[in-house]
Amino acid sequence: MEPAIGYRIDELARRFGLEVRGDATGMIHGVAPLARAQRGQLAFLANPRYAGELARTAAGVVVLRADHADASPVPALVAPDPYLAYAHIATLFERTPTAQPGVHSTAVVAADATVDPSASVGPGCVVASGASVAAGATLGPHCVIGPGCVVGAQCRLGAHVTLVTRVTLGQRVLVHPGAVLGADGFGIARDADGWVKVPQLGGVRIGDDCEIGANTTIDRGALDDTVLEEDVRLDNQIQIAHNVHIGAHTALAGCAAVAGSAKIGRNCLIGGSAGVLGHLEVADGVTITAMTLVTHSIHAPGVYSSGAPLEENRAWRRNAARMRQLDTLARRVVALEKQLQALTKESH
Repeated sequence: MEPAIGYRIDELARRFGLEVRGDATGMIHGVAPLARAQRGQLAFLANPRYAGELARTAAGVVVLRADHADASPVPALVAPDPYLAYAHIATLFERTPTAQPGVHSTAVVAADATVDPSASVGPGCVVASGASVAAGATLGPHCVIGPGCVVGAQCRLGAHVTLVTRVTLGQRVLVHPGAVLGADGFGIARDADGWVKVPQLGGVRIGDDCEIGANTTIDRGALDDTVLEEDVRLDNQIQIAHNVHIGAHTALAGCAAVAGSAKIGRNCLIGGSAGVLGHLEVADGVTITAMTLVTHSIHAPGVYSSGAPLEENRAWRRNAARMRQLDTLARRVVALEKQLQALTKESH
């Protein structure tokens, strides 16, 4: 049994540059939600919507903003961004199993592949010809590292991750189970007899400190590489098509999709199930809200939305019926404006 982890409140404050309100001598052994936290656990309040739970919390300490500190019945750690402060503190309590260096007896490593002695290659893995696995990297069970693929130092790949071909991971990349990187991009051309497959000759390049969610797919490029710059974060079940370029520090939420050759800037946020059409450009600092379909390039930072918000079914049906009449209504308005202009001229 692992020994309990514990930190005094004043120690956490010093380590993360936070202000303490109240008794700073208590010991913290873990984290929990504000409503369920008990003595010895740390909670946080970032969304004012949950401020009502603060008065009832039994947490050992709460991370919050200064304007909520006086309402806290327990010791508080004051932070400008409580969620960010919580994220830093919570890493102290994360227990990640330590992988043992070496190649498992059931793994298959090609004779000309390179695996650093400090790397861990798990059960059933395949490391193909010309592939390399750098120092401290971890391959979970049944990963496939295809021909010529590179796994950078300190990367962590969950179970059943597949790097198909010509995929390069930078350092400290985290890939969750089931992700597939480097599969064929969807390139097809039409002739008289049907579809002709377009060879996908590029690769995939993933920058340092990126995170790829479970069952997410990133296709290799048709000619140039598909590229994720450093610190890009992809949620689960996302589709990144061939030749897409995503700028550093951009994050995409679950089930988003980016079509071929689109270019997304740095520090962008793309909501769940949003879509970006092919060959478009999205500027730096753009936020695209959930379920939005981007149909034209975005050249200025800001928040962009499309789609219809939820409403009661009968109201939605009425509005949908009226939507179909908009073209007719617009033509009538134009005609009436012309008639009004004509009448105005006659009156003068």
